[in-house]
Amino acid sequence: MAEPFDYFVVFAEMRTGSNFLESNLNAFEGFTCHGEAFNPHFIGYPNKTEFLGVTQAAREADPSVLVEAIRDRTEGMGGFRFFHDHDPRVLDICLDDPRCAKIVLTRNPAESYVSWKIAQATGQWKLTNVKRRKDSQIEFDAKEFEEHVSRLQMFQVFLMNRLQVTGQTAFYVDYEDLQDVEVMNGLARFLGSEERLEKLDESLKKQNPSALSEKVSNYDAMERSISGLDMFNLSRTPNFEPRRGPAVPGFVTGAHASLLYMPMRAGPEAEVLEWLAGLDGVPVDTLPTQMSQKGLRQWMRRNTGHRSFTVLRHPVARAHAAFCTRILPRGPGTFAEIRKTLRNFYKLPIPGDQPGENYDVAAHRAAFVAFLEFLRANLNGQTSIRVDAHWATQAAALQGMAQFTLPDLIIREEEMGPALDRLAREMGYRKAEPPKAAAADGPHALKDIYDAEIEALAAQVYQRDYLLFGFEAWG
Repeated sequence: MAEPFDYFVVFAEMRTGSNFLESNLNAFEGFTCHGEAFNPHFIGYPNKTEFLGVTQAAREADPSVLVEAIRDRTEGMGGFRFFHDHDPRVLDICLDDPRCAKIVLTRNPAESYVSWKIAQATGQWKLTNVKRRKDSQIEFDAKEFEEHVSRLQMFQVFLMNRLQVTGQTAFYVDYEDLQDVEVMNGLARFLGSEERLEKLDESLKKQNPSALSEKVSNYDAMERSISGLDMFNLSRTPNFEPRRGPAVPGFVTGAHASLLYMPMRAGPEAEVLEWLAGLDGVPVDTLPTQMSQKGLRQWMRRNTGHRSFTVLRHPVARAHAAFCTRILPRGPGTFAEIRKTLRNFYKLPIPGDQPGENYDVAAHRAAFVAFLEFLRANLNGQTSIRVDAHWATQAAALQGMAQFTLPDLIIREEEMGPALDRLAREMGYRKAEPPKAAAADGPHALKDIYDAEIEALAAQVYQRDYLLFGFEAWG
């Protein structure tokens, strides 16, 4: 009888027990799991740039080369672990291939979030010697947790839908199941092997065995925050309720004004928020946000006659803002891992540290042009790095919003002064201050580097936005 599968993929996330699952799969003579083979920042394991005869550069050019190597060059059945932020091109290859076995590993999101925070604090991501265990108590961040759950939910719903559409099934295993040797043997049976383990691999130790109440400094606040979520969102991830719009936690309402702002990342967010807070004379950081779909629907019911809006920014200016705030500098709020990969692998000509005196206008123009070239490949699905909300097309962002609701007013940045003033008057605010114009991004302004070449390149990268929204040349 033919084997049912040629290779396997373990769909998991950080701090779900994927290292432990891999070590036990590798305890079978017939299986070899090759780590995070499609992590955009390394290949297989940290500090590795090649395995099975495939370099990271070759994988980046065509991920199917490494998929084939895992399938054909592994002794026994090969596989790999895949997280939601790994190379998205691999998903179509594996999910559409019935000869690829799908293993879905999940864990209670609250547990995985706390474990992830502790690992960040201690720098300890694996434990093989209990005497070397590092301990830490973390502070629960409601906003961060909401984003954590949302990411898990979106990816798991996506996986289930694709398996349903293609008529396939997966082997689901929860974090607690990993301690059951019979479950591990059941997984081997699912993969088509007659081999069985007598006991589990004991080289990896559970890092944080204590209760959540002992690991979270503000546990009472965590309980209050989590109690507002649907119970299913705290159980096994595959059973989450139908998907939510990914942008909902970022929506912002007026303190008293019946206005809903649906931000476009890398747009004039700070200026709009300052204007919205100014309507009711409150600090910006007190504006209601981070709501669930349920909470926002309740707000809508309470605020009949509410208005929703978003603000579009010219694609060139938006790409420049994303580059200047998320990629070029180092520090809080920036994308450090992506920055490192862009420098080392894509040869983005930016300083290793913060831009200094030698980073002049010419250097800035060269770096921004290189970033636009990267975006062209990234938006076409040709890179392993995620298409982040800060540089995704605004058309795609609006489609994401539409999973919950579309804004009933779409404003262009250059028109937002009179448009928002008119909106404020319609809502009964007769003496509202107009929004401030966005300050130029630094360390060098777009106007100092902009030319026809940059415009033409941006028009290629953002063809969809130029076409659908009728953008003309910037400036």
